Amino acid sequence: MIVSDKKILAIIPARGGSKRIPGKNIRFLAGEPLICHTIKAALKSKNIGRVIVSTEDDRIAEISKKNGAEVLVRPAEMADDNSKTIDVIFHLLGEVQKENYEPDIIILLQPTSPLRNETDIDQALDFFSRKKCESLVGVCEFPHPFCWALELKKEFLFPVFGLESLKIRSQDAPKKYICNGAIYIASPSALRKNEGFFSEKTLAYVMPREKSLDIDKESDFKLAELILKNYAGNQNRK
Repeated sequence: MIVSDKKILAIIPARGGSKRIPGKNIRFLAGEPLICHTIKAALKSKNIGRVIVSTEDDRIAEISKKNGAEVLVRPAEMADDNSKTIDVIFHLLGEVQKENYEPDIIILLQPTSPLRNETDIDQALDFFSRKKCESLVGVCEFPHPFCWALELKKEFLFPVFGLESLKIRSQDAPKKYICNGAIYIASPSALRKNEGFFSEKTLAYVMPREKSLDIDKESDFKLAELILKNYAGNQNRK
């Protein structure tokens, strides 16, 4: 569904200095660099007007441009391990304002969520536009009841919510959710007011776990590869 005539800007933050998986954002996944999955999803959206990758890395910039995204080079001090995504967003907004461009809606799409597609993006934007809210965040359900959480104290296990909590059946436990990193939406004014995407009026866009994979370690790449191959296989059989 098309979201009126609002100016919607997609920001894809992609720094080059990943330590756990070197070159993560441009490592190949299912035949193309990881970041390309997010760029293509954003470009296929019926609502997004501009897609800008913020990076300090020349290789990421080159690949992003080749695949149709605009690129904004961010300062090196915004690309280290302590850099905050909200600062990257504000930097980019400041730069596009110099072009007299002021988006109505910002959608942050992290390249480490390659299983989120254009349908998810457009449905989230539609949901956001129809509700009285300040922001929207993609989430998925915890895989196990949150009340079963345990912690270690001197090698011994202790239930975080008391022993009785471990007796609650999974079907009786209240559902809890966690941010999946796939989609964040807000207006620039709400971002400035709240200094981020969370406030007392943040909507949840609930996504299935199979679309909520966040690439953080080697095994995540392998799992994402299997899911994408399975999806491609199902499409070919139709």
